[in-house]
Amino acid sequence: MFSAADKIAIADAITAAEAHTSGEIVAIVSDRVDHYPATGLTYAALLAFALPLAATLLGVGPDRIGALTDWSSGDAGEDLRRAVEAYAAVQIVVFVLAAALFVRTRLGAALTPRPIKREHVHAAALTQFRARGIGATRAHTGVLIYVSLHDRIAEVVADTAIFAKVSPGHWATAVIALTDGIKAGTPGAGFVNAIALAGAVLAEHFPATGDNVDELPNRLIEL
Repeated sequence: MFSAADKIAIADAITAAEAHTSGEIVAIVSDRVDHYPATGLTYAALLAFALPLAATLLGVGPDRIGALTDWSSGDAGEDLRRAVEAYAAVQIVVFVLAAALFVRTRLGAALTPRPIKREHVHAAALTQFRARGIGATRAHTGVLIYVSLHDRIAEVVADTAIFAKVSPGHWATAVIALTDGIKAGTPGAGFVNAIALAGAVLAEHFPATGDNVDELPNRLIEL
């Protein structure tokens, strides 16, 4: 989704923003597809457990399996045991087929509630924040702008020095600018706008000093 021109524009935007602040801005985009297997397995289990109830409501309870299939042994207890075993076997088949459908396709992700996706993207952003050394700058003024393209969710993670002076709500405009760009099909422009807004906040609270060393890469990092 990012052309060579987009990547150059993003790198230039970071360089321009950091010229006015001692803060460091890192831009990361993830194109990884998460199928949210926990959601798929949950729905598969619900379907498997709902099957006996649905069958009973339709009048096909365990006590009638023998009569319907014509394999009654004449022993009511034995017939019930066989019926329960048959139901259990069907449940297993339903669970396996449903799990394969939900987990191996995008259906599981489509059914995953938005708050769970946000938590997932937030956790991924925190992992990158630590792994890329964004929290290890000299003055603890690193900021990560992270976006998951498939989930269409953006996160801004700020280091401790910034967090102490800038409330999380201040980053909402940068997140909106980024997600608006993605929705409009111009993610490069969305990143540039988000970087400019983040840079303005950093310049206000952490202006550039005489020793303004560039500690982190300015290029767009793609996962």
